[in-house]
Amino acid sequence: MFDAPARPAPLRIEIEAPGDAAAVEALVLAAFGPGRFAKTAERLRERARIAAGFVARENGQVIGSVRLWAITIDGQPALFLGPIAVSAASRRAGLGADLVQACVDHAGDAGILLVGDLPWFGRFGFRPAPDARLNGPVDQRRVLWRGDGEAAGAVRPA
Repeated sequence: MFDAPARPAPLRIEIEAPGDAAAVEALVLAAFGPGRFAKTAERLRERARIAAGFVARENGQVIGSVRLWAITIDGQPALFLGPIAVSAASRRAGLGADLVQACVDHAGDAGILLVGDLPWFGRFGFRPAPDARLNGPVDQRRVLWRGDGEAAGAVRPA
């Protein structure tokens, strides 16, 4: 009798644990480099608190991560998504999408803002947010919103 080759276990997306912080930071730095510190989105994240974080693990190692940050838009509570990071050796179809979906599921009815590409994030229900104003330079065409109504006004850490 022929035995089929074992399939690798599917990756699970889990809530980020406090002990994951260093691995997440190393993963993000490897994915984006030091240039990320010059971005307006990073300035916002530096002053906001983490509302939730998600990781993907393989053999006990963090190979993917994403965080949601507590923000306000014109004084109304919302979440800011990013960055999404996947290790170079683990980039395969679907892992980044699974991480984003975990954020969307976690957020429920809460609105989510991000800076990203509409063709990729549109499948999760994100749309342009031309009136959401981040404090610093940003390509306004890449500011996206998922939630009720429109995101309009100043974006600040909560």
